[in-house]
Amino acid sequence: MHLSNPTPIDAAAVLAWYDRHARDLPWRIAPADRAKGLHPDPYRVWLSEVMLQQTTVATVKSYFVRFTGLWPSVADLAGAPLDNVLREWAGLGYYARARNLHACAQAVVNEHAGKFPQTSAGLQTLPGIGAYTSAAIAAICFDEPIAVLDGNLDRVLARYYALDVPVREAKDELRAALQAAVPARAGDFAQAMMDLGATICAPRAAACLLCPIQPGCIATKQGDPTIYPIKPAKADRPVRKGHAFVMRDGAGDVYLQSRPSKGLLGGMTEVPGSDWASELGEVAYPLKANWQHRGQVIHIFTHFRLELEVWSAQVPPESLDGGWWAEPTALKGEALPTLFRKVLAVVGLE
Repeated sequence: MHLSNPTPIDAAAVLAWYDRHARDLPWRIAPADRAKGLHPDPYRVWLSEVMLQQTTVATVKSYFVRFTGLWPSVADLAGAPLDNVLREWAGLGYYARARNLHACAQAVVNEHAGKFPQTSAGLQTLPGIGAYTSAAIAAICFDEPIAVLDGNLDRVLARYYALDVPVREAKDELRAALQAAVPARAGDFAQAMMDLGATICAPRAAACLLCPIQPGCIATKQGDPTIYPIKPAKADRPVRKGHAFVMRDGAGDVYLQSRPSKGLLGGMTEVPGSDWASELGEVAYPLKANWQHRGQVIHIFTHFRLELEVWSAQVPPESLDGGWWAEPTALKGEALPTLFRKVLAVVGLE
């Protein structure tokens, strides 16, 4: 056991703080409105939680507003073409989320009459919804008394208990300790703890004098909460290398194609390229042309670093099939992930 005698989080203090300082977020029902009986919309909470995976609140806000403007309900999203959803998702990264989002919306409409299940267990039967997201939706929307433990909360609890091992080695204990503190206002408590981690107990600073749980925080008593959480040993990030080919016709249009629906960046738009391997293979151009080397793009994925050599050439449009030609002014509307926007930027596009 890494938490020998965990002092429970003071939920009453956390909720009192949240009632005064809750963040104003476009998917959130304010605590005062919640007290009046206004319920959060599971569609909006689910959409925000999926978007917030591996992405900051500041980035998500504009995407959320645009998505809910285009598709105000889960039925609207379910009825949208997947290509449109991927196009609007471009830039958020982790594109499997967008495919699962669309599949989940269709499952809610087709299998649950457009209503989200009201329990964490029921929610986990839907595509793309795992333990964390199901707990967040169930707590926030339906006040299920369940611990909602995200990355921010990992940090808060690691400091509160002065956890002397990396979080991943004590995840179950932290979840059990948080579960013991969940009050009747489970949804407000979950959001309050998220806000606490985002605004008070931040990664590089801790505003302990403003923190409602400071009296029980062991790391504060030790003097420097920011030494927690203990970082796990860092594995080397492997490097992959490859080539990317930007082809334009005589009018300046750019040749694009779709990636396979399965796998990394599945279903998104790309320029043609080679396989990505640990060693840079000899360049094999898609067709004969006056190819020019334009530079290198480096992109960091979660599990590897990618280095792409970028080549460009003018080619006759009839020499290619399977993709499409896009005018430069239309590139912003294509479902291009950040990686391929970087590639196009190297040749002066985007």
